[in-house]
Amino acid sequence: MPKEPFFVNRIKSVGFAFKGLFLLLRTEASIKIQFVIALLMTAAGFYFEISAGEWMAQLLSIGMVMGVEGLNTAVEKISDYIQPNEDPKIGFIKDISAGAVMIVSIIACIVGLVIYVPKLV
Repeated sequence: MPKEPFFVNRIKSVGFAFKGLFLLLRTEASIKIQFVIALLMTAAGFYFEISAGEWMAQLLSIGMVMGVEGLNTAVEKISDYIQPNEDPKIGFIKDISAGAVMIVSIIACIVGLVIYVPKLV
């Protein structure tokens, strides 16, 4: 089988990435909730006219939470595929993956508080 040209390969990769994004949004409740929160925070950013630096911090926080949540979902799905029965080792792996989401979520909340609390008081 001949090797695909570089740009054809890149276009296919982007297509697969969009497919994954839409699968996450369509099938995973946690991503749906985080997506709604991201939309609300984006609207708040426009409403409060946050600075460019605040936009960067907010967008990085949103991207980190949603990106790590996507990886957490992948870890959970592959864990369930490898071991469909309850297994303490798989549970440990899933808990660590969920813990990573918790870490970035806490930091994202702190970023949001730093940006918006001064605007509200």
